[in-house]
Amino acid sequence: MMNIYTVCFFGHRYIERGTEISDRLDRLLHDLITQKEYVDFLIGRDGEFDLLASAAIKRAIRSNGYGNTHFTLVLPYMKAEYRDNEKEYLDYYDEVEVCAESSEAHPKSAIQVRNRSMIDRADLVVCCIQHKSGGAYATIRYAEKQDKKIVNLADEN
Repeated sequence: MMNIYTVCFFGHRYIERGTEISDRLDRLLHDLITQKEYVDFLIGRDGEFDLLASAAIKRAIRSNGYGNTHFTLVLPYMKAEYRDNEKEYLDYYDEVEVCAESSEAHPKSAIQVRNRSMIDRADLVVCCIQHKSGGAYATIRYAEKQDKKIVNLADEN
């Protein structure tokens, strides 16, 4: 049976030091793709970090091209933007899924519910947390409580 390693991504809507964060992410993705048998990437599209991470994942898949990755956009609920541009989304992501739990939640809590669902599925949580406040910070607190392995690209290391 194939060993699937699931990685999810979270960060603030706005990020600082984007180039530095991007470089760290490139190195991490290279290591994951070259060292793991199969990597399943889960991501949302809710802010600057998600877009930066998506671009880095696409770069890593192109440059390492091992065919051992799957790239899934996880929506908190069906969005008109996706419905109206489904082909473009499916050209970019390997798969687009609507999270079952969050699609039934109140719209104000849907993103948080979707994020927790992604963490529950993940072996590794990659984040860019630069402030101890907001939804991304709350998401990482949840990941810590679940004893998930977490890499914060914003940490000075």
